[in-house]
Amino acid sequence: LEKKRRILQKLNEGVIFEKFLHTKYVGQKRFSLEGGETTIAALDAIINTAADKGVQEVAIGMAHRGRLNVLANIMGKTYEQIFSEFEGTAKLDQTMGSGDVKYHLGFGAEIETVNNKKIHLKLAPNPSHLEAVDPVVVGFSRAKADVMYQSDYDKILPVLIHGDASIAGQGVVYELLQMSGLQGYYTGGTFHFVINNQIGFTTDFDDARSSDYCTSLAAAIQAPVFHVNGDDPEAVIRAVEIATRYRQEFNSDIFVDMVCYRRH
Repeated sequence: LEKKRRILQKLNEGVIFEKFLHTKYVGQKRFSLEGGETTIAALDAIINTAADKGVQEVAIGMAHRGRLNVLANIMGKTYEQIFSEFEGTAKLDQTMGSGDVKYHLGFGAEIETVNNKKIHLKLAPNPSHLEAVDPVVVGFSRAKADVMYQSDYDKILPVLIHGDASIAGQGVVYELLQMSGLQGYYTGGTFHFVINNQIGFTTDFDDARSSDYCTSLAAAIQAPVFHVNGDDPEAVIRAVEIATRYRQEFNSDIFVDMVCYRRH
């Protein structure tokens, strides 16, 4: 029951946040998580399970969709900070150019899990396009594991949140995967979470890729893939918990393909 409450709470947080943005900032460019809000509950479950399995730090890389929601409801960035960026009052580092900057910012935080364990979270800034942040996060994790944790890869977990169109469509994802087993680049396994809302900007998945699944790429490194229905939060939580335990046990990449939809 406690777990169900936790899932409900996280779903509520995710839904209300998007609803507020949708009513308050009408017409602003928004990469809304609506239709895939289970992502928030899933990330929460990954972090809690990881902490119980000895992970001390989670490095997250993601594109724009759902980023503000993750900042608010996972990382604990205050609503005040986020909304002031919407109002355009935030002092921004102009070296990276401006544009829709609020979707590019990074954040670091230390949070306490449900079982009172402390875990450090890092959301890498993503100043470029979609999957460009992936190798940055994985390299960061590797360096951090070597320097801070004496190469104990169980202590730091890289989590990459992909879109279905970008994981299938961007070459950097394959480059990342094919290097994942190499001695110089090994990180003890990366958790790949796909928000599969079945549309890439305006392209239907039938017109976007030749493979059956957006995650068919995982076959290149024999990584297991869980395909799970985003409208069934309990199933998603079950899948990500198994996946997190799998990564900690077998230290290889793992994919969760959450099939959902895009509301707007």
